[in-house]
Amino acid sequence: MDNVLRKRLLRGTWVLLVLILLIGGFYWVLPLMYPFLIAWLIAYAMNPFVRWLQNAVKLPRWLAVTAALLVYFGGAGVVLSAAITRLVKELISLAESLDQHIENWRNWFVEWSQSEGIQNIINEINRFVADNPNYENTINQNIDNTTSTISSAISRLLSGLLSGIVQLLTSLPNLGLILVVILLAAFFISKNWERHIRFLAGFIPPAFRKTAGEVWRDLQKALFGYLRAQFIMISITAVIVLIGLLILRVDSAFTYALLIGLVDLLPYLGVGTVMVPWLVYAYMTGDLRLGIGLSILYGVILVARQLIEPKVLASSVGLDPLPTLIAMFVGLKLFGVLGLIIGPVSFVVVGAMIRAGVLRDLRNYIVNGRLR
Repeated sequence: MDNVLRKRLLRGTWVLLVLILLIGGFYWVLPLMYPFLIAWLIAYAMNPFVRWLQNAVKLPRWLAVTAALLVYFGGAGVVLSAAITRLVKELISLAESLDQHIENWRNWFVEWSQSEGIQNIINEINRFVADNPNYENTINQNIDNTTSTISSAISRLLSGLLSGIVQLLTSLPNLGLILVVILLAAFFISKNWERHIRFLAGFIPPAFRKTAGEVWRDLQKALFGYLRAQFIMISITAVIVLIGLLILRVDSAFTYALLIGLVDLLPYLGVGTVMVPWLVYAYMTGDLRLGIGLSILYGVILVARQLIEPKVLASSVGLDPLPTLIAMFVGLKLFGVLGLIIGPVSFVVVGAMIRAGVLRDLRNYIVNGRLR
């Protein structure tokens, strides 16, 4: 084998091995280190406020960090407490009204099954069975199998829901411990922010520091800009939905607004995933007032997004809808619900590395044995 080709293969194998080790290490270390990663993100978000407290109020660093943590966590605690209290009340009300909805669905199904068209279909089936008695056992068996499948699915759904509630209640002490660890880690990271940054920078070889700086600056613009823009859009959607549902006097308006706001994260689908079936159901059940109101509300949301989204995303680097959907699906399969965030974030990181020329440098290293 040619000596040059052999060296290229060796360098390519070395690069591939390092990438596999990095990805594998990230996959295995993330469940152990995620509280400290969250703490680092909190410290990064607090750093401008901490610097302002140091420069404007003349507080020492440790006191500025303490004040910032109190403001951030205190504000988040008040907002979350109010939101969770309202959400629990509306969920209880929604559960109490579920029996009435089930009764309405049963009555609607009975009326639908007694319509002339459905009765004609049933009569045709009866005639077919009478003319072909051999098929009667097969049809009955298929009906029994379908009923059994539906019953099993409902049982699994209810069991999973109850298990999730029990698991959530039993994990509350563990969540409290994780929150304390995040709080302490955020304090220590923010208190010695500059020293930690210099320490981490020391692990980056001099040849990679320029590229790493370009990647980091691109990430600051793309990643944090994207997350900020998505948060703003979700908040705007949730507020519009909440105001609209309150005007329509819909029960559990806060719960529906929160759900639709979260669903707005889905590219292409968005609020239509909930709004369209809901307004169609309203029309089918004869509730024209609700159906017309939801249709108008859905139109207002679409128009508002078209007007606001370009301005919100103007200062950030967004993602194309299809790659974002693929990244969210892959992240969901690999990391569960958290993957809905990890997937797009990873896509942004890879995009930043490509724009910074990391792939170009790796290719030059494999082909020529040097980075530039």
